[in-house]
Amino acid sequence: MNVTKGTIGWIEVICGPMFSGKSEELIRRLRRAEIARQRVQIFKPAIDRRYAQDQIVSHSDLRIRSEAVADASELEARVDRRTEVIGVDEGQFLGAGLVDTATRLADMGKRVLIAGLDTDYLGRPFHPMPELLAVADEIVKTLAICMQCGNPAKHTQRLVASNDLIMVGAEGMYEARCRRCFEPDLAAMPTGSAAAGAGRA
Repeated sequence: MNVTKGTIGWIEVICGPMFSGKSEELIRRLRRAEIARQRVQIFKPAIDRRYAQDQIVSHSDLRIRSEAVADASELEARVDRRTEVIGVDEGQFLGAGLVDTATRLADMGKRVLIAGLDTDYLGRPFHPMPELLAVADEIVKTLAICMQCGNPAKHTQRLVASNDLIMVGAEGMYEARCRRCFEPDLAAMPTGSAAAGAGRA
């Protein structure tokens, strides 16, 4: 479904595994809003420093300027009342408050676009993305290509040992896997090993 601009706000969620084009789709939609001369604000988690601190960068190197925030409350505080379109990348890192923040902004008449991982490295729902899917007006589920067999991939495979839920990384640390090739136990810490640190790269 494509929501038509009117007098009400709405929430669009783009979800899927890593390397599935989520950020690319988010950037595409935000650029269209900018071309239409709508007032746009874009946010990303401050912990995501993989490519740039002040830009959302896709794995294919598409870029768009953004503001880094620690959590959903900081995001909401930074929104200008004149802003019409709000973009958020890596929504899974902004905490449970993102659901209420997105809902309030949409109720104010703003278009809210959020991209993020819907499952974690163990294949479990990655909160708050499931809750965002429940309140969204439009949902796009992206699939990657399995880096083992070439089939459609819905999982993010962690390749390094760590039990930390949040471990920001890209190629070399993660790859896309299909249901058959996904190995959730691959990232488990060996018994008796030392902790892997803070879990943020």
